[in-house]
Amino acid sequence: MGWPLRMFQEEGYYFVTSRCYQGRLLLRPSPEVNEVVGGVLARALQQSADTVRLHAFTFASNHFHLLVWARGAALAGFMQYLRANLSKKVGKLVDWSGSFWERRYSAEPVLDDAALVGRLRYVLAHGVKEGLVERSAEWPGLTCLPQLLGPARRLFQWFNWTKRWSKRSEDMAGAQGRFAPEWAEPVELELAPLPCWEGLGEEERRRAVRGLVEGVEAEARAQDTPVLGARAVRAQHPHTRPEHLKRSPRPLGHASTRQALKELREQYRAFVAAFREAAARWRWGDFSVRFPLFSFPPRVVPRGMARFL
Repeated sequence: MGWPLRMFQEEGYYFVTSRCYQGRLLLRPSPEVNEVVGGVLARALQQSADTVRLHAFTFASNHFHLLVWARGAALAGFMQYLRANLSKKVGKLVDWSGSFWERRYSAEPVLDDAALVGRLRYVLAHGVKEGLVERSAEWPGLTCLPQLLGPARRLFQWFNWTKRWSKRSEDMAGAQGRFAPEWAEPVELELAPLPCWEGLGEEERRRAVRGLVEGVEAEARAQDTPVLGARAVRAQHPHTRPEHLKRSPRPLGHASTRQALKELREQYRAFVAAFREAAARWRWGDFSVRFPLFSFPPRVVPRGMARFL
């Protein structure tokens, strides 16, 4: 069975999730991993040339979430760059050479302001709702919370391996050589405010974030369950494979009303029908066929072209 077709908007907001292979803890927090992840994320945004904006993020031990705005299909290139570089660089740090990601990422449209705030709350709840830490600020992994409560810009190091290979360094093996200071370039990671908060002052936005965090932590305290703790999280081996993984169907999108989700579902059905019709004609050699905007033709050789190969 193939993957569901991806429908991008001319511009829109998306809640993005990507999980590590078999749910292994390959992104387990450490100062080195956090620095590399922050640098890769900042570099990916830099490469996107303002076609992708980042509003929130959190990196768990075996997955990550992003809340982004993207224009057209720019999210596809952004995610390809982000995941490829994370797998290479973090893979070297944790001594992992196999597949890094379990499946392709999900990108669910977020349709209104209330849903955007809800997705932000979900991001800020990470670590607390799972019983890993008592407070959101205690999560040892990379998270947007410090930037939401402080300066929106943060500096990380991007390790330029292209420069390293072009220099033909004598020490070309091992993680220490790959992450030497001479290959590090400073990159700035900037968060954009949610559109519904753009009219608020900085202190008002921070107050709103603190309110979301306090609500998350109050719910966790009410459950009165044991907490693993940040030290135990950092002590886990990154190759560990959890015995049980949360498996749930991915929603088509996020909205505060059923009507908005109904309209999205109808739009998606029309998109799928148009894509399948175009794909069928393209496979039979009709190269003039037009696919829906911001979609990608199937990766097969058209039948008409196959006669000449």
